[in-house]
Amino acid sequence: MAAKKTVTVTQIHSAAGRQAYQRQTLIGLGLNKIRRTSTLEDTPAVRGMINKVQHLVKVDEA
Repeated sequence: MAAKKTVTVTQIHSAAGRQAYQRQTLIGLGLNKIRRTSTLEDTPAVRGMINKVQHLVKVDEA
């Protein structure tokens, strides 16, 4: 079985003053503070969440 692809997401901007769905999306990604990092499986659902908050996060392909 091949290793599953992962993606590392780091929050680079604050969620303060953002719409509620953006704050909730960050929490769903495992982020809620600047410079916090989360390593997630690269799935279409995760990619969709990243696209919703792409202006708040930095993505590194693993």
